[in-house]
Amino acid sequence: MVEENVTFISDGLKLSGVVRVPDGVAPGERRAAFIVLHGFGSHMESQNVLRPCAVLEKYGFVTLRFDMRGSGKSEGERARIICLEQVADTRSALTFLAGHAAVAADRIGLIGTSFGGAVSVYTAAVDERVAAVVSNGGWGNGETKFRGQHPGEAAWARFTAMLEEGKRHRERTGKSLMVPRSEIVPIPQHVRDALAGQSVQMFPPGSITEFPAETAQSMFDFKAEEVIHKIAPRPVLLLHPAVDSVTPTEQSIEMFKRAGQPTELHLISDVDHFMFAEDKPRVWSVLENWLLEYFPAKAPRAT
Repeated sequence: MVEENVTFISDGLKLSGVVRVPDGVAPGERRAAFIVLHGFGSHMESQNVLRPCAVLEKYGFVTLRFDMRGSGKSEGERARIICLEQVADTRSALTFLAGHAAVAADRIGLIGTSFGGAVSVYTAAVDERVAAVVSNGGWGNGETKFRGQHPGEAAWARFTAMLEEGKRHRERTGKSLMVPRSEIVPIPQHVRDALAGQSVQMFPPGSITEFPAETAQSMFDFKAEEVIHKIAPRPVLLLHPAVDSVTPTEQSIEMFKRAGQPTELHLISDVDHFMFAEDKPRVWSVLENWLLEYFPAKAPRAT
């Protein structure tokens, strides 16, 4: 395995990443590749990134993982997580990886978890260079996602009041209202306990725990489901826990309804939101079979 620390520019900001080329890639050979996107407030060293990278590399893919602007080691205002800016960063990553000597520029896929899944879908819809998409626990409609994450009238009123106060605070002070992560995306205690029992860090060191209210507003306004149909005929794989305690499962179901073909939806039982970090063999089996059918690491030879 050859690993290379890299940087590339997105909107004038230097983003940090890691390219890994699996063993067996011959000189001059160009393989299919995946860009692996991290989740909300996380970074490229999270288990939800490292584990799919390792699996994809075992299947023969080149991988690029990187820190979005404002996250990890990348430049940008710390904690400013804006959906469309992450789409721009992903498109910049595409441009960078397409120039790599071991990568087939027309065979680059995107894979992401949760926030990264939503960004993967949206980016593929607006950038035809994306050859395949895998979304794990992603979401297609920010408003309905948040309604599921803040159930009941009282909780929903508190959340929407926070969004409005964020706008008023910026108007009054010119600065962002900072909001704890738990007030944007609550993580139930049983999910925290389950991951701890598996020795999985839900929020690895360097994760962001407080965000500007504008982050929540950008998520509220983000609707990957409205553009997912534009990806066809490129293949899409939607993975989601059958019962997701963080992002409602109906988010992937609704995206599937709106997608063109070929699109597959797999609801996995006995896992929860941080499914890739749980490292279940049957999850990887679903991914492997889909890749073999729609997006193998080595392009099929012309007949």
